[in-house]
Amino acid sequence: MLYCSYDLGEVNGGTIECQRDKLYISIKVRRQINAVVNTLSSYYGFTTFHGFNLLHFAPFCSFCDFFNNIHRKNKPRKTCQNTAIQRILGGIFIMIKILFVCHGNICRSPMAEFVMKDLVDKSGYKEDFFIASKATSTEELGNSPHYGTRNKLKSEKIPMEPHGASQMDRSDYNKFDYIIGMDSWNYKNILRITGGDPEGKVSLLLSFAGSPRDIADPWYTGNFDKTYEDICEGCEALLHSLLLDNKL
Repeated sequence: MLYCSYDLGEVNGGTIECQRDKLYISIKVRRQINAVVNTLSSYYGFTTFHGFNLLHFAPFCSFCDFFNNIHRKNKPRKTCQNTAIQRILGGIFIMIKILFVCHGNICRSPMAEFVMKDLVDKSGYKEDFFIASKATSTEELGNSPHYGTRNKLKSEKIPMEPHGASQMDRSDYNKFDYIIGMDSWNYKNILRITGGDPEGKVSLLLSFAGSPRDIADPWYTGNFDKTYEDICEGCEALLHSLLLDNKL
């Protein structure tokens, strides 16, 4: 049972959120916890907190304070030698946060956002993902997706939600696990906005399909069919990669 129903905020640049009956943590926080678990297991020689469930503790102090307190305590007695991570991370669900980015956020990136949402929904992993899209420019702020994007998604029976173009900012680097540009120009502008990519979060969509080429902007080409094909190829490869890497 989850004892809290509020946002637990940010922990060392990662996020912890409560939604419905689950506690979600970003990939960054998950990695931090895994690192501490491995340290506890190897250094102290124990594998559980005597059946302790981290979910029950979450409302009362931060993960960092909790783990720091554990480090300061005397060596606990050993228990159940093979269930450290399962016990400590029991009931915690990773939420993968993806941001698709293009120049104006009215053609390619919203198309990628809704294609990806449809893929994860059909795969049964909807609750494991947070997916959004933004622009690198201010040219289309507040505008709805291009009619070519809307028509193509409608013809493919891919649901759309109300969407107004917005511009990404530097804080998005900490909010998202993957920041994915549609072409090399987007990639350069993303790095300009974020001030770099120290954690390796920024990539081109088609790099996940083994072909890091640009996805052409249909605003200029008028070919929304080709853009859709490229986006589907990239999103399908991205989802496959994420399911394997995070063992969802």
